[in-house]
Amino acid sequence: MSFFAKLQARVDEINSILCVGLDPHSADIEKLKSELPDKDDADLALHFCVTIVDATQHVAAAYKPNAAFFEALGSKGVKNLQLLIEHIPNGIPVVLDAKRGDISSTAVAYAKAAFESAKADCITLHPYMGYDSIKPFVTSDPSKGCFVLCKTSNPSSNDFET
Repeated sequence: MSFFAKLQARVDEINSILCVGLDPHSADIEKLKSELPDKDDADLALHFCVTIVDATQHVAAAYKPNAAFFEALGSKGVKNLQLLIEHIPNGIPVVLDAKRGDISSTAVAYAKAAFESAKADCITLHPYMGYDSIKPFVTSDPSKGCFVLCKTSNPSSNDFET
């Protein structure tokens, strides 16, 4: 089943279009340290996100974990991103928020990391380096989805996006 068919099935099943962002900011991790003093930052990030998934899975049409927050925590953070994706119930699509976009062979590696290693159903991309920077994502597996960044809402977006 394609990402978009999976998403539509989920939306129809629960009558919701809610996509839950999973962004374990350092401030969120800090707040958990007193409650869970034996866990390191990577495990606290996972705990933070799993708690959100467990509390929202009845209303979530999709989940969107932000790769950067996990990658910043090193190899254990990357592993915990994979564990988080595995924790998300089957039938709920996962959009990996990574905003990837790089040249040919690097883009191929990023696509493999997102779809094969992390097991995401979909990924966010930015196309500023041209079509070849997103081609491996949109052509490697027709069941996978891609959201391509067009315009962002941050204050300085007009610096490059106009």
